[in-house]
Amino acid sequence: MDESPRAQPVERPRNAAATRLRLLDAAAELFAERGYERTTVRAIAERAGANQALLFRYFGSKDGLLTEVVARGGLEQLHATAPEDLFETALRSMLTRSAPGADRSLEVYLRSVGRGDEATATLRELGGEYQKVLAGLAPSQDGALRADLAMAWLLGIGLMRTVTAREPLASADPEAVCRLVLTTLDRFWTLPEQPPPPDAGDGPDGGPGDPPAAGPAGPEVNRSGTPGSGRRRSR
Repeated sequence: MDESPRAQPVERPRNAAATRLRLLDAAAELFAERGYERTTVRAIAERAGANQALLFRYFGSKDGLLTEVVARGGLEQLHATAPEDLFETALRSMLTRSAPGADRSLEVYLRSVGRGDEATATLRELGGEYQKVLAGLAPSQDGALRADLAMAWLLGIGLMRTVTAREPLASADPEAVCRLVLTTLDRFWTLPEQPPPPDAGDGPDGGPGDPPAAGPAGPEVNRSGTPGSGRRRSR
């Protein structure tokens, strides 16, 4: 009979701030791994080594916890990263999500978007903050559009790599992905703005204007519609 003493549960000091942080960390891991719907409050509390009642005391609900998880990761990244490095930082965090200490807020976003009114509002607000920062990188009037396109590309990469696990992207080397994406993105920010199309209402009645007249050296067109001198041939 094995009489070795059983391991006693570790007695954690009662520290509200530390417990709250553990719950946030545990929720971030589980939301990224399983998604919002498949993550239970019980599983979060167990991973954090805390009581479920504390989760509700600190965050109000699972929606409230998701809101703080995404806002914390995204806002920390915004505040700690130079605008010109923001896209690359988010991309690398997503591609190296298994690395110790890697930020997984983008993966949480991808697996949880649309789940809960509170979280949706926070995600929309966070997306707006990212758009403002990225839009400032484009020296043109269409900076907001370029920012949205860049974000769509980033989220599309995350969706295919982390959610649907589509090959070859799912197992591609992060450095190879970064090289291809960032090289293209550098040109994307510096492309000149597309000029607006010519106004179709230049005519006297608001319709199209007259076609440009042929120059003095331009060829005449005969009645058959083929280029020619316009004169009859002498018989």
